[in-house]
Amino acid sequence: PEEKKTMTRKPADSERNRCIAVYRQPYKDRVIHLLALRDYKEPELLARLQRDGVRQKDKDSLGKILQQVANLNPKDNSFSLKEHLFQSIQNDWPGYTEIDRQNLKLILSRKSAPSQNATSTSQATSPGPAERAAPARP
Repeated sequence: PEEKKTMTRKPADSERNRCIAVYRQPYKDRVIHLLALRDYKEPELLARLQRDGVRQKDKDSLGKILQQVANLNPKDNSFSLKEHLFQSIQNDWPGYTEIDRQNLKLILSRKSAPSQNATSTSQATSPGPAERAAPARP
Protein backbone atom coordinates (compact mmCIF):
# COMPACT_ATOMS: atom_id res chain seq x y z
CA PRO A 1 0.00 0.00 0.00
CA GLU A 2 2.83 2.42 0.73
CA GLU A 3 4.34 1.85 -2.72
CA LYS A 4 1.05 2.86 -4.35
CA LYS A 5 0.98 6.12 -2.39
CA THR A 6 4.54 6.88 -3.41
CA MET A 7 3.87 6.09 -7.05
CA THR A 8 0.78 8.29 -7.20
CA ARG A 9 2.66 11.22 -5.69
CA LYS A 10 5.57 11.12 -8.13
CA PRO A 11 3.69 12.36 -11.22
CA ALA A 12 2.14 15.18 -9.19
CA ASP A 13 5.52 16.10 -7.75
CA SER A 14 7.19 16.06 -11.16
CA GLU A 15 4.34 18.15 -12.59
CA ARG A 16 4.73 20.65 -9.76
CA ASN A 17 8.51 20.75 -10.21
CA ARG A 18 8.04 21.32 -13.94
CA CYS A 19 5.68 24.23 -13.26
CA ILE A 20 8.14 25.76 -10.81
CA ALA A 21 11.00 25.39 -13.30
CA VAL A 22 8.92 27.05 -16.04
CA TYR A 23 7.76 29.84 -13.71
CA ARG A 24 11.39 30.76 -13.07
CA GLN A 25 12.09 31.20 -16.79
CA PRO A 26 11.79 34.62 -18.47
CA TYR A 27 8.23 35.29 -19.58
CA LYS A 28 9.27 36.00 -23.17
CA ASP A 29 11.01 32.60 -23.37
CA ARG A 30 7.91 30.90 -22.03
CA VAL A 31 5.83 32.49 -24.80
CA ILE A 32 8.38 31.54 -27.46
CA HIS A 33 8.53 27.91 -26.35
CA LEU A 34 4.75 27.56 -26.35
CA LEU A 35 4.42 29.12 -29.81
CA ALA A 36 7.09 26.76 -31.12
CA LEU A 37 4.69 23.86 -30.61
CA ARG A 38 1.60 25.35 -32.24
CA ASP A 39 -0.29 28.53 -33.06
CA TYR A 40 -2.30 30.12 -30.27
CA LYS A 41 -4.99 32.75 -30.01
CA GLU A 42 -4.15 35.31 -27.35
CA PRO A 43 -6.79 34.18 -24.79
CA GLU A 44 -5.80 30.51 -25.02
CA LEU A 45 -2.10 31.39 -24.82
CA LEU A 46 -2.76 33.44 -21.71
CA ALA A 47 -4.77 30.57 -20.19
CA ARG A 48 -1.91 28.17 -20.93
CA LEU A 49 0.61 30.53 -19.35
CA GLN A 50 -1.58 30.94 -16.27
CA ARG A 51 -1.53 27.19 -15.66
CA ASP A 52 2.21 27.47 -15.02
CA GLY A 53 1.77 30.67 -13.05
CA VAL A 54 1.99 34.20 -14.36
CA ARG A 55 2.63 37.50 -12.63
CA GLN A 56 0.27 40.41 -13.29
CA LYS A 57 3.03 42.53 -14.86
CA ASP A 58 3.87 39.65 -17.23
CA LYS A 59 0.21 39.13 -18.04
CA ASP A 60 -0.08 42.80 -18.99
CA SER A 61 2.96 42.62 -21.28
CA LEU A 62 1.77 39.67 -23.38
CA GLY A 63 0.64 41.90 -26.28
CA LYS A 64 4.04 43.60 -26.46
CA ILE A 65 5.87 40.26 -26.37
CA LEU A 66 3.64 38.82 -29.09
CA GLN A 67 4.52 41.77 -31.34
CA GLN A 68 8.21 40.93 -30.88
CA VAL A 69 8.12 37.15 -31.29
CA ALA A 70 5.00 36.24 -33.25
CA ASN A 71 3.15 36.81 -36.50
CA LEU A 72 -0.59 37.44 -36.37
CA ASN A 73 -2.77 35.42 -38.73
CA PRO A 74 -5.64 37.83 -39.49
CA LYS A 75 -7.96 35.01 -40.65
CA ASP A 76 -8.34 33.46 -37.20
CA ASN A 77 -6.47 35.96 -34.97
CA SER A 78 -3.92 33.33 -34.00
CA PHE A 79 -0.24 33.90 -33.38
CA SER A 80 2.61 31.83 -34.81
CA LEU A 81 6.26 31.99 -33.85
CA LYS A 82 8.49 34.03 -36.16
CA GLU A 83 10.67 31.73 -38.25
CA HIS A 84 14.06 33.01 -37.06
CA LEU A 85 13.17 32.21 -33.42
CA PHE A 86 12.94 28.48 -34.06
CA GLN A 87 16.74 28.44 -33.96
CA SER A 88 16.69 29.48 -30.29
CA ILE A 89 14.29 26.76 -29.11
CA GLN A 90 15.64 24.50 -26.36
CA ASN A 91 14.66 20.86 -26.78
CA ASP A 92 15.05 20.30 -23.06
CA TRP A 93 12.74 23.17 -22.06
CA PRO A 94 11.38 22.33 -18.59
CA GLY A 95 7.79 23.02 -19.64
CA TYR A 96 7.81 20.40 -22.37
CA THR A 97 6.39 16.95 -21.85
CA GLU A 98 7.91 14.00 -23.68
CA ILE A 99 5.17 14.29 -26.30
CA ASP A 100 5.93 18.01 -26.72
CA ARG A 101 9.60 17.16 -27.29
CA GLN A 102 8.70 14.61 -29.95
CA ASN A 103 6.37 17.09 -31.67
CA LEU A 104 9.02 19.80 -31.51
CA LYS A 105 11.59 17.47 -33.05
CA LEU A 106 9.22 16.85 -35.94
CA ILE A 107 8.44 20.57 -36.35
CA LEU A 108 12.12 21.53 -36.32
CA SER A 109 13.04 18.83 -38.82
CA ARG A 110 10.34 20.10 -41.20
CA LYS A 111 11.55 23.67 -40.79
CA SER A 112 15.19 22.80 -41.46
CA ALA A 113 14.59 20.34 -44.32
CA PRO A 114 13.73 22.88 -47.07
CA SER A 115 16.70 25.11 -46.24
CA GLN A 116 19.07 22.14 -46.23
CA ASN A 117 17.82 21.01 -49.62
CA ALA A 118 18.12 24.52 -51.05
CA THR A 119 21.64 24.87 -49.67
CA SER A 120 22.84 21.52 -50.98
CA THR A 121 21.28 22.19 -54.40
CA SER A 122 22.88 25.62 -54.74
CA GLN A 123 26.25 24.29 -53.63
CA ALA A 124 26.08 21.43 -56.11
CA THR A 125 25.14 23.62 -59.08
CA SER A 126 27.44 26.60 -58.51
CA PRO A 127 30.81 26.06 -56.90
CA GLY A 128 32.09 28.88 -54.75
CA PRO A 129 35.05 31.09 -55.68
CA ALA A 130 37.44 29.03 -53.54
CA GLU A 131 36.48 25.85 -55.38
CA ARG A 132 36.95 27.45 -58.81
CA ALA A 133 40.34 28.93 -57.92
CA ALA A 134 41.70 25.88 -56.09
CA PRO A 135 43.81 23.47 -58.18
CA ALA A 136 42.47 19.99 -58.60
CA ARG A 137 43.86 17.53 -56.08
CA PRO A 138 44.69 13.97 -57.08
